Formats: sequence, C-alpha cells, structure tokens
Amino acid sequence: MQKTKQIFFKTDEEVECIRENCLIVSKALALVASLIKPGITGAYLDNEAETLIRDLKSEPGFKGLYGFPATLCISVNEGVVHGIPTKQEFKDGDVVSIDCGSKWNGFYGDAAYTFALGNVSEPVMELLSVTKTALYKGIEQAVHGKRVGDIGFAIQQYCEREHGYGVVRELVGHGLGRSMHEAPEVPNYGRRGRGVLLKDGLVIAIEPMINLGKRDVVQSEDGWTIITKDRKPSAHYEHTVVVRKNKADILSNHDLIEEQIKNNPEINEIFAKN
Repeated sequence: MQKTKQIFFKTDEEVECIRENCLIVSKALALVASLIKPGITGAYLDNEAETLIRDLKSEPGFKGLYGFPATLCISVNEGVVHGIPTKQEFKDGDVVSIDCGSKWNGFYGDAAYTFALGNVSEPVMELLSVTKTALYKGIEQAVHGKRVGDIGFAIQQYCEREHGYGVVRELVGHGLGRSMHEAPEVPNYGRRGRGVLLKDGLVIAIEPMINLGKRDVVQSEDGWTIITKDRKPSAHYEHTVVVRKNKADILSNHDLIEEQIKNNPEINEIFAKN
C-alpha cells in the first residue's frame, strides 16, 4: 500500500476528529464482539459493521481503499491481515483478527482486535496475550522525544526475543489523518534511538502482527489476504494514538470491545500481561 511521505502533525481540533472516527471504529468492533461466534460468517459481520458505521453518519474507511471490497478486514487463523470477509462459517477454535476503519469529517480512524472463539489451544491463547501486551509496550514508547525505532524495539524485544514468536516485517503501523496511511511507517521491529523523531501531535497507528511460528508471510490467491508461510496462527491488535510529551493518548477504545466480549460466552477474554 502506498503511503504519503510528508509527516503531518495534528492540531488539537484535528486530533478530536480522529478520536471521533476511532470511537466509531471501536463501536463497530464492539458490535462484532457481540455477534461473532462459531457458525457466523465474515460476510454477515461485514454487513452489520457497515450498517452501524453509516448509521453513525460516517463511511467505511477501508471499503474502496486501494480497491479493497469490504468494510472489515477479517483474517482467520494463519491470516495475518487484509482478509476479505467471506460466507465461510467460523469454527470452534478459530482465532479471528478484525481490522476496521472509518472516515468522517475528512479524517480517518483505525483499530483492530483478535477474537478467540471457543476451544482455542493454550499456545495460541498465549500468542494473543503476548501480542496484546506488546501493543501497550509499543504505546509506552510513543512519547515526544523518542523515535520510531523505540516503538519497534519494545515490540520486537518482547515478542521475538522473550517469547520466540515471529515478528512480521513486511507489514507495519503508520501515520494516520486525512489519509488512512500517512508517514511515518511504524515497524514492529527496530533499534532504539533510530528512525523518525516522535513529536507532540503526531498521530500513528501501532499494530503488532505476530506469528506463532516464523515471521515469513505470503499473499493468498485472493490477492489481498496475507498469511503465514508456515500456516501457523497469527495475532493482530491495533490502537491509534497521538504522541504527547509525557504519555501517548490512545484515541481508539478497546474497552468497548471487551465489555461485549465479557457478555459473549463464545469468545475467550485475552488479558494483557502486567
């Protein structure tokens, strides 16, 4: 996916527009959390999410973007990202990564969450927990005066070096604003003190994409879905944040999603490690 090269720092008013978009995305993912279960299809969830987004006077941020055909990216098991929703039913034991975007008032919102349906194995549940924790370790580094490499290093150190998982290299986080994908790229690997300098007002999407096996990925025959080369499961969690001087401000809201997960007996809760 092409990305603009110029870095745009956002005013407080622009940040609030992005926050509103991220809230819409979070509400759509919360709706997904209330509906998803074995026997449900991605196509059904996609239709429901699009209806909600439009009811909230926004537009799906992904539909039509670079030609993508749907509102949600739904990637199952070995699917890493960019999966196209289908009429295939989810099964007990599936892990389903769902990425969503919205566009309102000239700005975008973006967030993602991975759902564990029913009897998911302990090693895969651990992968999800570690990936979710890694997201927050990355966010901790998203402060004024740090560098993009500090974010990537924190995620890579935790997932790859401490837990032995594969950190995907080909897909990265990104700036976000009037375009879904702006500069800078935000890799989930890197070296401390390297890369673009983070400054107050920079809005970025941080999104660890972590594989149970090796980091290598390939594109599936549909031309969109990225899957693990070894066909082992992958996990993906994403927040949009704005860099601030002492602590990043998280603009998306996973709490809305997790409130629905608690009420859905078909989904396992994923806890970030302290």
